[in-house]
Amino acid sequence: MKAVVLERPCAPEDLAVSEVPIPEVKPGWVLVKIKAFGINRSEMFTRQGHSPSVKLPRILGIECVGEIEDPSDSSFKKEQRVVSLMGGLGREFDGSYAEYALVPVRQVYPIYNEMDWVKLAAIPEMYYTAYASLFVSLKLMKGETLLIRGGTSSVGLAALQLAKSVGATVLSTTRSIDKAEYLKQVGADYVLLDDDSLSEQLFAIAPTGVNKVLELVGTTKLKHSLSLVSGNGILCMSGILGNEWEIERFEPLVDIPTGVYFTAFTSETIKEQLLVELFNHIEKYAIQVPIAQVFTLDQIDKAHLLMESNAANGKIVVTNT
Repeated sequence: MKAVVLERPCAPEDLAVSEVPIPEVKPGWVLVKIKAFGINRSEMFTRQGHSPSVKLPRILGIECVGEIEDPSDSSFKKEQRVVSLMGGLGREFDGSYAEYALVPVRQVYPIYNEMDWVKLAAIPEMYYTAYASLFVSLKLMKGETLLIRGGTSSVGLAALQLAKSVGATVLSTTRSIDKAEYLKQVGADYVLLDDDSLSEQLFAIAPTGVNKVLELVGTTKLKHSLSLVSGNGILCMSGILGNEWEIERFEPLVDIPTGVYFTAFTSETIKEQLLVELFNHIEKYAIQVPIAQVFTLDQIDKAHLLMESNAANGKIVVTNT
């Protein structure tokens, strides 16, 4: 089968497709024929050498959509439509940058709709993170104000759609004035330029701060974002757009304002019922998934170049079909 095997940290243009054996099925695991998958920043970080826990060589890819090729000893049926994400996929064991992947049964989830593979591939990690962050961690409700810091990221765009679908007022940030108009076009009520004047811009709109903050930029902006939350509001950190994983001198008694709640979300463990709710929500509100560009597996280098350029508006999808 064709697969992209990362032998060592490298530049995007050094990624290449090679021929490797199709994985042998074993009890408790199923073989998935991969139709498409989305590209994620965590895969870019691994390629760059910033994921020391990932042992190389490794086939990258933390999510995929496809069909059961061999159900092994599971209750799945051959050609059943499924999705898989996280849980060690592409990190602890070989992932989705391939024509087939061998995945533990416990992290393969059935799909009960007929969406085309490209649209379907753009949903799992991006929308699951956004959905759980908004409605589990932030408990977002109609009429509340939400700041999405990192608004043009794929998760930021998904969160914008989901928040607007339930009647929230959304303030989205971008570092690029060129992307401001795009955020308005896709539904942001207010677009804020993420520079030294961000506090001034925000408090002119929400004088006491916003009810909820979805922090996607990460550690470099966390302290400041906490200062933008109103009393009894919540900040959820769900992403790191850079590669700075730790904060120097974070003092909770100083940096978390009184009456402000600070939480986080990680998609390392997937809840199947939440995934079902997500797909139902997307169908109910007819949400149009933002796809930046579609590549074939042979174009994986170009897909990573686009990811690294930060020029994509939406999810980058790679297809095997």
